[in-house]
Amino acid sequence: MTRRPPARRRPARRPSRHRQQQETQLVGLLLAAAVAIWLVATVVNWLLAHWWLLLAAAILAVLGGIGWWQHRARREQWERVQARALRYGLAQLDALSHQQFEYAVRDLMNRDGCADAVQVGGQGDLGADVKATDPLGRRWVIQCKHRRHGERGTAVGTPELQVLNGTGRPVHKGDVVVMVTNGRITQPGRVFARQQRLHLVDRQLLGSWAAGSRPLWELLPALPPPRKPSQLS
Repeated sequence: MTRRPPARRRPARRPSRHRQQQETQLVGLLLAAAVAIWLVATVVNWLLAHWWLLLAAAILAVLGGIGWWQHRARREQWERVQARALRYGLAQLDALSHQQFEYAVRDLMNRDGCADAVQVGGQGDLGADVKATDPLGRRWVIQCKHRRHGERGTAVGTPELQVLNGTGRPVHKGDVVVMVTNGRITQPGRVFARQQRLHLVDRQLLGSWAAGSRPLWELLPALPPPRKPSQLS
């Protein structure tokens, strides 16, 4: 019989490169975790040995927080004082742009106690330039018509009031719907406003409101009743 040659042993397979990378990453993570634990333990031991530093830092943090709160309270109080002292002359209002005029009306409503007064005028405003809620809970919807030449400018007429009437209550849910202008309002417009329960602030009334200290709801007649009790009621 012929003898078969002995079978050759296959060389052992070397670990794949991917497996070697995984093992290297695992070793690195373990080393990083060990270093992190050692650092945390070192810091904790140091803090325990120097506990008075923690106490001092806590006291400083409390004092700093109190100081920040007092500074913020003083700043808010000063802003409220400034807001209450806000005054505009008609010449100042005439010199504003239309958007600046809207912001001035918003600031006057805020001065009078409408903390949520906001300017919303712009493209697609649907007839509302300023919205606010007075201290009695009534929702105000205001359209502003600024005239660069004041009383000599184009008078606000029925068409503008019709737009306001069509959106002030149905769309914006206003309780008090107002047209404010630094110019004039036509007589037909005034008749229409009375018929539709719209309130008008013309140049004369605007001058009294902006330069005085009385809120607008004390200057306008026939307002709807309050929605909620208030110190002003």
